[in-house]
Amino acid sequence: MRKIIIIGGTKGIGKALVENLKNDFEIINISRTASELEYKNIKQFQMDVLEDELPEILEADALIYCPGSINLKPISRLSLDDFKEDFNINVLGAVKVIKKYLPVLKKGNTPSILLFSSVAVKLGMPFHASIATAKGGVEGLVKSLGAELAPSIRVNAIAPTLTDTNLANKLLRNDEMKKKMIERHPLKKYLEPQEVADMAQFLISDKAASISGQIIELDCGIVSFKI
Repeated sequence: MRKIIIIGGTKGIGKALVENLKNDFEIINISRTASELEYKNIKQFQMDVLEDELPEILEADALIYCPGSINLKPISRLSLDDFKEDFNINVLGAVKVIKKYLPVLKKGNTPSILLFSSVAVKLGMPFHASIATAKGGVEGLVKSLGAELAPSIRVNAIAPTLTDTNLANKLLRNDEMKKKMIERHPLKKYLEPQEVADMAQFLISDKAASISGQIIELDCGIVSFKI
């Protein structure tokens, strides 16, 4: 049974991913919040990956880093600390866990690393300066590590559009806002966590054995189309 390290598997996309994988994989979930899911194949570590010492793990075949942030403010209201916090959550947290578990992954079965970006990197949107900057760092990390670790470890990222998670509550807090978000996307929808989890499961599988260094856009058409 393949072993998957998931950082942030108790909420949103991470939780949906754990639900996807729990029957077929041994999961090691590291998260700040306690998981409500108890299952024989899941081992839980409750900690802050930015502050705490990461647990020793002896075997792993994939690493998925799910933590993210949505810090939407005009540049005049964004402090340097805002930029630092977003960069820490999205980039340095990922770097920390990759450096910790890279020796283990190198010994894994067709190992891979999966990170998360955002459509905001390619689609210029007001009030996204901090998060787009941080996620741009994620994409640079994917490209660089994908080249450095080839052919032994594949490295990819998913760049979702707005996804109905706790992070997006402020953007989807009433029916009118939901309707506006649906209309903004050419496919007339935004994402559910399960859709992103399905793509993540594909990218760490052997079905994606020829995919590395890629940023997979799940954009409901908002980046790809002008309609």
